[in-house]
Amino acid sequence: MALTFRRRHGTCRAATKGFSTVMKSTVSLNAGTVRKGWVLIDAEGVVLGRLATIIANRLRGKHKPQFTPHVDCGDHVVVVNADKVKITGNKLADRYFYWHTGFPGGIKGRSYAERLAGKHPESVIEKAVERMITRGPLARRQMKNLHVYVGPAHPHAGAQPVPLDVAALNPKNKRAA
Repeated sequence: MALTFRRRHGTCRAATKGFSTVMKSTVSLNAGTVRKGWVLIDAEGVVLGRLATIIANRLRGKHKPQFTPHVDCGDHVVVVNADKVKITGNKLADRYFYWHTGFPGGIKGRSYAERLAGKHPESVIEKAVERMITRGPLARRQMKNLHVYVGPAHPHAGAQPVPLDVAALNPKNKRAA
């Protein structure tokens, strides 16, 4: 038996031998079919913006072939040495994080240098990643999969995170002193 395909100027016959009539379908994940992994990233000497882009893509799950935009299908990302991230150009002194206290005239700001030298230097990476992810309830769920630590130690050794060398992905990702 041969299959017949109608064309504009005649017909084309395809033999059944080696020809499959099975349709391919798009896989759409749901919360029950998602498989989350763990990734360990060392931020020492890596440029902040490039690091944040890679982390945001991993958190969303865009590196997976079965990426589904409305499902939290990303991995858990553990970032160590957050205080040793590199910021290029004059952004260390010129760029500011702003917030408002809620009172009149209550705008406040700190530079990147002040943030990295302050009490919570991991907030620099967290904010950079947070601003690269689409806002909403799904983003808040995905941000809970980001674990950033100042030193080289982290409490997620039991999850056996797979190390990802961000500096080796592209020569521009790492800056020397």
